[in-house]
Amino acid sequence: MSEHLKTALHLALSGIPPLPLRAGKLPFGNCRSCVRNACGGRPNMKAPGPCTCPAPCHGWAAATTDPTVLRSRDWAYAWRDAAAVAYHPGGAGLTVVDLDSAEAIMWARASLPATQIVRTTRGEHWLYEGVMQSANAVRPGVDIKSLMQYARWLGPGAGAMAALPDAVRALAVKEPSPARMASQTLTVPLGGGKGECRHRTPAYLERGIAMAEQRITDARSAVHSTVYRTFLAVLSAHGGCGCLTEAHMARLFTAAQAKGESPRHCTDAWTNARTRLGL
Repeated sequence: MSEHLKTALHLALSGIPPLPLRAGKLPFGNCRSCVRNACGGRPNMKAPGPCTCPAPCHGWAAATTDPTVLRSRDWAYAWRDAAAVAYHPGGAGLTVVDLDSAEAIMWARASLPATQIVRTTRGEHWLYEGVMQSANAVRPGVDIKSLMQYARWLGPGAGAMAALPDAVRALAVKEPSPARMASQTLTVPLGGGKGECRHRTPAYLERGIAMAEQRITDARSAVHSTVYRTFLAVLSAHGGCGCLTEAHMARLFTAAQAKGESPRHCTDAWTNARTRLGL
């Protein structure tokens, strides 16, 4: 058994989902069918590709705490050739603030609560308990790795881990330009509100929105397509009569963003669903 596999099994036992990295800190297509992206998966390997594997096997989506999967024959070649071990912070309920320069570290010490710190080749990883949307280059030399992202495992670090602070969450919130803001405004009623309302009680609509939120929240893979299909279902049932409000749409967008979708992806999915339905 390779040392990297031993490390991965130890992490899995602790509830931290690991995955193997090849040279250059890039993930494998973690089954034989996906070697060198032969399946047609996404080249950056940061999300599940369109392959026909029985389970997601690309990048962060391949991270698992199941020792049977980690020891499987399909993953044997990956652990044999692995250059390092990574993990999915969001899957472990964590957020990593990746600081890649001395200036970034100085900023963090002055701006963020003290927490568990892991030293890296170029800087430090600050680990917080809690998950959020991942984001790159939120400040010079600062990336956030949590949902739908992976981070290299470099040891447990030092210090007591703090709860994810609002100061870190705020880093991923970008103010849209006036032009983008106008294009992303959520408007109601949809379709001019000219359709016949089939809702006998407000509870019917409320139940539909709650079920849609749960469907997005429960997604374990193919998050992009799940969000789109859910938006499509909601608009198909409620989009033609003008009953949807901005509050309903905001709830769906919030659920999608909690799974790692960006505001732009949410807006695009909503717009595409409306276009498909002719709303």
